[in-house]
Amino acid sequence: MSYRVIDRETYYRKDVFRHFSEDCRCSTSMTARIDVTDLAACSRRTGTKFSINFLYILSKVLNSREDYRMGYLWQTDELICYDVIHPTQYVFHEDTETCTPVYTEYQEDYATFYAGALRDLEAAKKTRDYGLDSANHPNWFDASFIPWLSYDSLHIELPDGYLYFSPIINWGKYREEGGRLVMPVSVRLNHAVADGYLVARVFYLLEREIKAFVEEYDKQ
Repeated sequence: MSYRVIDRETYYRKDVFRHFSEDCRCSTSMTARIDVTDLAACSRRTGTKFSINFLYILSKVLNSREDYRMGYLWQTDELICYDVIHPTQYVFHEDTETCTPVYTEYQEDYATFYAGALRDLEAAKKTRDYGLDSANHPNWFDASFIPWLSYDSLHIELPDGYLYFSPIINWGKYREEGGRLVMPVSVRLNHAVADGYLVARVFYLLEREIKAFVEEYDKQ
């Protein structure tokens, strides 16, 4: 894990950060549907898992901009930016109806990431432990798939005033609308480091990277 400390006096969101970390501590979140028709088709065509393919694209998007890699060290009251953030995916156990967090390292190389994510999932299926270890995984963001429902909205509550800057991303079951497959995605970020523009931009970047991912696969 490596990071750099942000100079709050020169931070481009200096005044916004102060307001939403001191006066009005809160988060901002949005749910929107994105078109995953081509990604679903690509996954079927290549015999790969849609959920891991989307997880790779999501991880790539969140690592593409510093605003999504922010962190806060409460021990030293420092605002930081991680060099890289990794996804925490989940395994659902049908027999116990519980989940196990799965810490997967983001790799820019797709094949390497896919193999690692699949290996991590298979290992987690063998346990029923919750296994949460956030203390040793500070630069991991929450990436949770909700496959049972194509929902319309979702809101994640955190304790009032809690300066938690890692993204929290959820997505649900995709469904057909107008001949296309659309999937609900929810993005939660702390308002001190992100506003509506930055949250909305995640959706734009996801659709752009999905297009690039499919086009790259089609070349092979």
